[in-house]
Parts: sequence; C-alpha cells; structure tokens
Amino acid sequence: MRKKKWVTPFLENEENYLVEDLLHIESEKPVYIEIGMGMGDFITQSAALHPDVLYIGLEKVETCVARAIKKAQDLKLENFKVMLKDADKIDELCKPNSIDLIYLHFSDPWPKKRTHKRRLTYLPFLKKYETILKDKGILIYKTDNESFFDDSLEYFKESSFVQLETDRNYYREGEPMTAYQEKFVNEGKPIFYAKYQIDKV
Repeated sequence: MRKKKWVTPFLENEENYLVEDLLHIESEKPVYIEIGMGMGDFITQSAALHPDVLYIGLEKVETCVARAIKKAQDLKLENFKVMLKDADKIDELCKPNSIDLIYLHFSDPWPKKRTHKRRLTYLPFLKKYETILKDKGILIYKTDNESFFDDSLEYFKESSFVQLETDRNYYREGEPMTAYQEKFVNEGKPIFYAKYQIDKV
C-alpha cells in the first residue's frame, strides 16, 4: 500500500491508540490480538460490538495502522490499541501467558516453497503464539488459499495446539469481516477456517 503524506504526522501525534508493546498494559478484560490486522475493519467492528474485550491490532504497514486508528476514532473505541510492529516480534511485545485469543486473518500465503518459513502459521511462529497465549487460549485462522490452509493444518499438528473446528466454506451471518473476507464472500469464494486451543498442562 502506498504511503500517504498525512500518515507519518498523524501517527507521530497519536496518543490514545498507538502503543509500543503490551508489556506494561494491565487489563481486567480478556485480551484479543489480531496479527496482521490490515486496515482494521474486522477488529474495530469487533471492538465496537464487544466492549468487554480489549482488542489489540498488530500491523507493520503505517498506512494501514493510521486508517485503523481513524476508524477507532470514528467509533470512539475505548477497548482498542494498535502496535506498529512486525509479527516476528510478537513474543517480545507481549508477556508470556497474557493473551486470551489470537486472530490470523488472510495473511500472506507465501506460495513458493523457499518462502514458506515466512508464513504466520509456520512452526516457529506457532511456538511464539504458544508462549504468549494463556492456557486454554484460542487461535482462529482464516484464509482464502486452500493449499496454504492444508499446509497450515500440518504445521499445527507439530505444535501444542489442539484442533477444535475446521470449515472449508466458513460464513457467519452478522459477524464482522476483514476487507479481504468481504471481497471474497461477495465473489462467492470459499473461506477456509480453523479454530485451535492451546493446552499447556
């Protein structure tokens, strides 16, 4: 996404939503984090619907972060924060056993075999998620790419995650969607979905 001129000064002056990490944030609410939130359609809508949850968006593209914050401002959200960071730092940004739920929505499938290690469902990433999730914490994964989905199911088998549910044509009426999901649904493309729980005992 091309960076707009207004983005940098906007983020430099943002004090309510942008945070460096979650290491010093204490929350009595459950903490849900979307890794690779894009422009924040899903997470800001979810935060508006569920004020009893603290939603955290992680995104490395400045323009996406700025647009997500503007949406949060419009909705006057009080249960939403954003980190302008890369996903490979997630275990350094969160305390161990501090996250209740992780969303992985339509992340880059990195289709070439030599780039598979960059996938957010690749085993080294799953190990990071295991660290930051609470015991019995949940991970929800969606993609439009079937081969990426099938490969990811195999990655999860090598982890401590327990599969709770899979769906190869996922849709829930009234549920917030990412911009990608809405586009694919309108085009009649299937959404591949999996839900996992971490068992640390």
